[in-house]
Amino acid sequence: MNRRTFLAASALAGLTGSFALPLAAQADTLDEIKKRGKLLVAIDLGSPPFGLTDAQMQPTGSDVESARLLAADLGVPLEIVQVTSPNRVPFLLTGKADIVMASFSVNEERKKVIDFSDAYGVIEIAIAAPKGTAIKTIDGLKGLRIGTTRGSTNDKEVTSQIKNAEIVRYDDDATLITALVSGQVDIMGSSPQVMKAVNQRRPNDPLETKIILKTNPYAIGLRKNEDALRARLNEWIAKDLANGKLREVFLKYNGSPLPQTLPPTM
Repeated sequence: MNRRTFLAASALAGLTGSFALPLAAQADTLDEIKKRGKLLVAIDLGSPPFGLTDAQMQPTGSDVESARLLAADLGVPLEIVQVTSPNRVPFLLTGKADIVMASFSVNEERKKVIDFSDAYGVIEIAIAAPKGTAIKTIDGLKGLRIGTTRGSTNDKEVTSQIKNAEIVRYDDDATLITALVSGQVDIMGSSPQVMKAVNQRRPNDPLETKIILKTNPYAIGLRKNEDALRARLNEWIAKDLANGKLREVFLKYNGSPLPQTLPPTM
């Protein structure tokens, strides 16, 4: 990895609230996975419905099930490396994980320091509030408090588009959900999936989507110049989209079907 990439990675780590760490030595990760006999996938287990723990404290969610499909396709066991939104990129760049599957929206800032596979899902960034809260435009958010997840694409989009409200940042989606359920904040800048998790716990005063800020594809994050690994990931994504396995997982956890054609990530 060259000096420019190192500096960009260090800057991004700083933006996500993590200090700059030495980057892992560049290698053929696909070959490493085969030699090791295990796939290390960074997943955020505080981000339902993509990653969470069930009543038996076992990992579940759409990213967990998708990662299991990938590991089975590669013929190796899956090991989950637990991350949060701010440390997904640092964990990848320092070699703590082979890839990231954590509702990882593709954006230009991230593409400066890491690569992405083809998309295997989409995620909307929405402003949601209780039904009785009259919000029709971004100007209608003036002076209000909006909760979002620190270091996420949601945070970036909310911050860039909304200048007249107080942004309250939480360390992960699970903490954001708790804040919305307990009434610490009543407006969120996050995904419809987070809204669904909130409404399951506050059925008497559910949130509803007021504004869609953006629709993003999400994909698998991997280190730069891993051409063999990216080709293998894209092969698996195309196959499991075509045979319906990834579509079944998305529908199961999100309650809505994937678009027939997913947006490009390159």
